[in-house]
Amino acid sequence: MKTYAILSIGDILNIDFSQIEESNENTVRISLDGLEFVIKYTNTPTFIADGSVLPLQVLTHEEALALMATAEWSEPIPVE
Repeated sequence: MKTYAILSIGDILNIDFSQIEESNENTVRISLDGLEFVIKYTNTPTFIADGSVLPLQVLTHEEALALMATAEWSEPIPVE
């Protein structure tokens, strides 16, 4: 089961991308204000386990989907 973590953008340089599903900082989803990003993993990465990176939120898949659908993470689709 995948876990999703919302992290502060200031932590992006502390991420060991070999431990998560995203391959680098260009493949993470970033909030529209540019202050947060999301990672996903099956096994807790050492940078979270040892406290060097502290998640702002830890979410299930369903919770992450709901968050990604909010105005903070998704541009509104224009109505034509």
